[in-house]
Amino acid sequence: MESTRRTFIKSAAGVSAACMAGLNTFETAGAAPLMGAAENAKSSNWYDRPMRWAQLSFVEDDPGNYSQDFWIDYFKKVHADAALLDAGGCIAFYPTEVPLHYRSKWLGNRDSFGDLAAACRELGMNVVARTDSHACHQDVYDAHPDWIAVDENGNKRRHWADKDFWVTCALGPYNFEFMTTVHREIMTKYMPDSIFTNRWSGSGMCYCEHCLKNFREFSGLDLPRSRDPKDPARLKYMEWHPQRLFELCRVWDSAIKEINPNASYLANAGGGAMSELNMKTFAQLAPMAIADRQSRRGLMAPWAAGMSAKEYRATMGMKPLAGLTCVGIDDNNRWKDSVTNGEEIRMWLVDGIAQNYHPTFTKFNAKPYDMRWFGPVEQVFNWHYANEKYLRNEKSLARVGLVYSQQTGAHYGFPDTRAKVEDAILGMYEALIEARIPFEMVHDQLLDSEHIGQFRTLILPNIACLSDAQCEQISTFVTNGGSIVATLETSLYNEAGARRSDFGLASLFGASFAGQVEGPMLNSYLNLQKDPSGKIHPLLAGLGDTTRIINGTHQVHVTAAGDSLPAPLRIEPTYPDLPMEAVYPRANAAHDPGVYLREVGKGRVVYFPANIDRTFWDVLAGDHAILLRNAVLWATNEPGPLEVEGKGVLDVAVWSQKDSVTAHLVNLTNPMMLKGPIREVIPISRQTVRIRLPKDGRRVSKARLLVAGSEVPFREEGGAVVVQVPTIELHEVVALDLKA
Repeated sequence: MESTRRTFIKSAAGVSAACMAGLNTFETAGAAPLMGAAENAKSSNWYDRPMRWAQLSFVEDDPGNYSQDFWIDYFKKVHADAALLDAGGCIAFYPTEVPLHYRSKWLGNRDSFGDLAAACRELGMNVVARTDSHACHQDVYDAHPDWIAVDENGNKRRHWADKDFWVTCALGPYNFEFMTTVHREIMTKYMPDSIFTNRWSGSGMCYCEHCLKNFREFSGLDLPRSRDPKDPARLKYMEWHPQRLFELCRVWDSAIKEINPNASYLANAGGGAMSELNMKTFAQLAPMAIADRQSRRGLMAPWAAGMSAKEYRATMGMKPLAGLTCVGIDDNNRWKDSVTNGEEIRMWLVDGIAQNYHPTFTKFNAKPYDMRWFGPVEQVFNWHYANEKYLRNEKSLARVGLVYSQQTGAHYGFPDTRAKVEDAILGMYEALIEARIPFEMVHDQLLDSEHIGQFRTLILPNIACLSDAQCEQISTFVTNGGSIVATLETSLYNEAGARRSDFGLASLFGASFAGQVEGPMLNSYLNLQKDPSGKIHPLLAGLGDTTRIINGTHQVHVTAAGDSLPAPLRIEPTYPDLPMEAVYPRANAAHDPGVYLREVGKGRVVYFPANIDRTFWDVLAGDHAILLRNAVLWATNEPGPLEVEGKGVLDVAVWSQKDSVTAHLVNLTNPMMLKGPIREVIPISRQTVRIRLPKDGRRVSKARLLVAGSEVPFREEGGAVVVQVPTIELHEVVALDLKA
């Protein structure tokens, strides 16, 4: 290991003097565009071409101390066809001419970015330049103290991790003027295919003179000092802040396109209900996304990689998504120079691939201290390259959509969005994973027929904030034969977070708000009821020999509004949990329905007045997993496009390509599923896979297992193609070749 490491690291002492001399004597010449850039720039649709991405982020002492040839050889080895490379901003890795643009002290007369980018072009790779705008050096502070972020007490902000840096204001001249100049220089010198910026959107609220002035001009108010979501200044800030960031995106994008009309500014955004940027607007501006959910930490499920892809796809459709996977240990402690377990890396990569991410490895520091990640990445990338034609997906065949709502996160959840909003989504997501139901995410701003027409069922996990127009779209969806599953306070608030007197969807739920939300509740249950004929409703299938299961922790008090089917669940109200002698249900307690079930035309409605989804994520009680699964299956009321029978926990997806249909099966069966990193992959046994093909007249000519690398027998049964998968280690893909 040590001998290998020495091939990457030259003596820092040996280059120090040369670097200093170079900094003193260097004269910048006009650099030529990257080799091959003109050819790549001919098409504005280059974004669709790359399937495997490599991100190499320099640290300041990399110039002269790393082997470019090693990385180029590795890029070839893994068939990477696009690169995301560090150029400038916080530190310049090329001979910049922009005043105050800090050059690496190790750069000397080198051009680390330009040389590496040109070598990538020689391989036919697309190149995106990465910049970082969140921090600057003392000379910037001295020349432009107004560019520095200010805290609410009026103090200029030193960088929290490195006191040699200052934190910049994202919304003022540093980004709008200085970084625009940097981006123009990079485009002019090197003509990269696009520019991507790290930490561009700010590091918390800024109270600098520019933010104070600009916000007052926008709102007539001072910047908010409280986190009260109902504070008028806070509401205006939530409107102004993303508008200002999108304005910055447009400024940078315009500057880039002036030089290369086929390039773009690619913003770094997180996606999901907690994203500060409206993802609908983001998608309208972005030709692709470089998605920054790099790994899991804490109690995060490995399916979070695939969830991230679905969140982006909810607004971006089938635009390309490069899903970053950090090979380092991406914990709060930021151990960037060590790597996570190879099996953890593989799992994160393949779950993203299953949900249509283009795999992307991310390495910070070009001098690798820990070599153990190279093999796992190479294994996944080479498999991906060999099966690329089956991975150029055109459409998801999922019939279930899980809605997420940024306006609910902002106006109902803030400042406790994770618990009040995201946990319900995560609980429903986990239940769908365990049920092996293929599904997509749906953005609440895109509930029109064009975006939800493919779905039979929409799931609304406490989507509290819905406008009248959104409620009308959902009602139309049900009228036209769709079904919904909703929980807790869904539609009880309008789009601005004002509570209605009744649910916006009361006529669908068959329930009206009775004026109270109870919780947190201790010791409340759901009593299981047979229907008047003595039959057990499908909602209760699989719950076995019990008459009660646990309830949620929060309950909306409702009254019946219209006709509903007999309720198979009745609420056992909370009763004392101590002293133990007092733990028993009280007589004469009201037993209101624990679920409202309705058939509306060809559609079905399931409404749980409790937070079953959030409670499931918190407790992971198996009864709730069964209940939520049954609710979705009953509401959907049709055979699924993909059914998988067998033991284990699988993340599944089903896709159509030009001449094929594929079903991805990602094996998540692992004791480290909710606390990583994965130590080893534990194979699971035989799975029976049933795939229902699109009704376009084509038939299956061949079935293959892409990971096993073999053809398999198939049969047609009950309108589905049936394939037996003998075993799954981490990932298997059933590919069905189609013919007319």
